[in-house]
Amino acid sequence: MKRHTFFTLRSAATAAALLAASALAYAQPGEATDNPYGLTALWTQSDLVAKSVLVILAVMSIGSWYVIITKLLDQLRIGVQSKAAAREFWNAGSVQAGAKKLSDNSPFRFIAESGLLATHKHSGLHAQVDFNDWVDLSMHRATERVQRRLSSGLSFLATVGSTSPFIGLFGTVWGIYHALTAIGVAGQASIDKVAGPVGEALIMTAIGLAVAVPAVLGYNWLLRRNVSVMDDVRDFSGELHSVLLGSSAQPA
Repeated sequence: MKRHTFFTLRSAATAAALLAASALAYAQPGEATDNPYGLTALWTQSDLVAKSVLVILAVMSIGSWYVIITKLLDQLRIGVQSKAAAREFWNAGSVQAGAKKLSDNSPFRFIAESGLLATHKHSGLHAQVDFNDWVDLSMHRATERVQRRLSSGLSFLATVGSTSPFIGLFGTVWGIYHALTAIGVAGQASIDKVAGPVGEALIMTAIGLAVAVPAVLGYNWLLRRNVSVMDDVRDFSGELHSVLLGSSAQPA
C-alpha cells in the first residue's frame, strides 16, 4: 500500500511540475521566440475561449494518465495479493486463520470475511433462505464490490477518449472563425496572414487527438487486464464458497 501511494504521489508531482513549467513559459511573453506559429504563440495570442479549451484538454490528459497509472498499480497489487492468498490462505487451519494472514486491504481477505459473516448471519429471516444460496449471494456481492472498485475511473478514460477530439475540434473552429474575422477586417488574405492563425487553430485538433489516443488505448488495455485479475478473484471466491459449505462454520 505504501508503494502504491508513493507511485501515485510521484505521478501527481510530475504532472504538477509539467504544468508549472508550462505556466512559467507562458508567463514570459516578452521573450523572443524562434517559432511565431508554435504553442507559445497559440497561448499568448488566443482569447479566453481558446485558453479554456487548452486548459480543459490539459486537465483531461493529466487525469487520464493518473487513472492509467493508479489502475495499473491496483492491478499489480491484486496480482501480488492473489499469489499471497494461494500461498498462505489455503495452507491455514481454518478460514478465520487464513483471513488473518492476508493484508488488510486485500480483496481476498474482504471476500473471506464476507463469507464468514454470512455464515454467522444465517438467522432470523435470512434463515428462510437456503444456506448454500445465502452464502453464495453474500460472496457474489463481495466479489462485485471488488470489481466495481477495480473498474472505477475507467469511465473517465472512456469519456476523455470520446469527447476530447470534439473539444479540440471546437477550439479549431473557434480559432478559424477568429482568423477569418481578422482577415476580413484587415482586408488582406496573403499566405503570411492566413498561415499563422489557421495553423494555430489546427493545433487544437492535434492536441485533442493526442489526449484521446492514450485514453482509448489505456481504457482497452486496463479493461483486458481487469478480466484476468477478476478471474483470480472469482476462482478464490468459488473455492472459498465450497470450503464454507463443508466446514464447521455451517450451522447444524
